[in-house]
Amino acid sequence: MNDNQRHAEKKAKIKAARDRMMAEKTDEKGLVIVHTGAGKGKSSSGFGMILRCIAHGMPCAVVQFIKGAWDTGERRLLTSHFGDLCQFHAMGEGFTWETQDRDRDIAAARAGWAKAKELIRDPAIRMVLLDEINIALRYEYLDLDEVLAFLRDEKPAMTHVVLTGRNARPDLIEAADLVTEMAAVKHPFRAGIKAQPGVEF
Repeated sequence: MNDNQRHAEKKAKIKAARDRMMAEKTDEKGLVIVHTGAGKGKSSSGFGMILRCIAHGMPCAVVQFIKGAWDTGERRLLTSHFGDLCQFHAMGEGFTWETQDRDRDIAAARAGWAKAKELIRDPAIRMVLLDEINIALRYEYLDLDEVLAFLRDEKPAMTHVVLTGRNARPDLIEAADLVTEMAAVKHPFRAGIKAQPGVEF
């Protein structure tokens, strides 16, 4: 048997095993998805999922909890080209070190959560991205138990909810269906390079 035949035989066995595994996966449900970790890419991944929903014609929505003051590329794209399929609500007022006003930050987070609940309750909306909500939960601007109870008890069965931000709370990680932790390996900011359009925003 030559190398090509061995390769084909090996791949055929892998394919047969994968096909059996995939045949057993028949359930569908709305997922609670968490993107966390110190590395870059948490929001970017969430927005990638939103674009997938749009490509499938699935109504979706975004609530931004922290970066609401930023003029981001994703906000421009979604509001100018896909407003019919994706609602976009920028509820934050900037990073906490910029506002320097805890009461204002709490009020903004609570307004964002009220809007998030309204959107999640709507069964026509298939995915809701809660961008940087983990920051609001970390600083206790929102009550974690309330958020978890809402996701458990009120989220429609087929609605996906994506929660992004560093330092996801352990109870949220436990409750989620899918959790990805972005690891920080190397970042240009440490070499004196500022945040740039198309990469960070």
